Amino acid sequence: MDLHSTILGLLSWKPFSGYDLKGIISDSNLFYWSGNNNQIYKVLLELQRDGLVSFEVQQQQSLPAKKIYSINDQGRAVLRQSLLQKPQVSDWPKSFLIQLAWSDCLTDDEVLDLLNFYEQELISHLSLLQGEAERRENSPHRTAREAYLWRRIADNFILATQTELQWTSETRKAISEGNL
Repeated sequence: MDLHSTILGLLSWKPFSGYDLKGIISDSNLFYWSGNNNQIYKVLLELQRDGLVSFEVQQQQSLPAKKIYSINDQGRAVLRQSLLQKPQVSDWPKSFLIQLAWSDCLTDDEVLDLLNFYEQELISHLSLLQGEAERRENSPHRTAREAYLWRRIADNFILATQTELQWTSETRKAISEGNL
């Protein structure tokens, strides 16, 4: 799904300001866009121009007014069409694998240091994912099925990280034991 559909999806959950959307996208493992202001506000303007969202200006005490965006029926129809598209298997780029691919010019100890560091990063990332899954604060729970699907998405990230951790451990062990 593109950023347009993602924002429509978030707005189908509840109304948000552009700032709120930026925070959700930036803080999430699920959404792979940078979530910078230029992208989000540009998309919001396009969605508004296309008649898919509207906004209300909300006054704030001691702060500038903010726009709170809401999806409308036409926006829900467009979101529905994007959800019915055939899913694609995507490859997440892993820069570490590119780094590892050319590491034969390094000593075993240097490669092991890289693997150890990557393993520690994975352990930290796994802990973060597990904590986020327990809190589930940035996911809608309007229905039991929706809550279940968001839990399964969190499980997918956790299982993928656990698999990557296992792969890293096995690779490190083979190099350290000289079983090549």
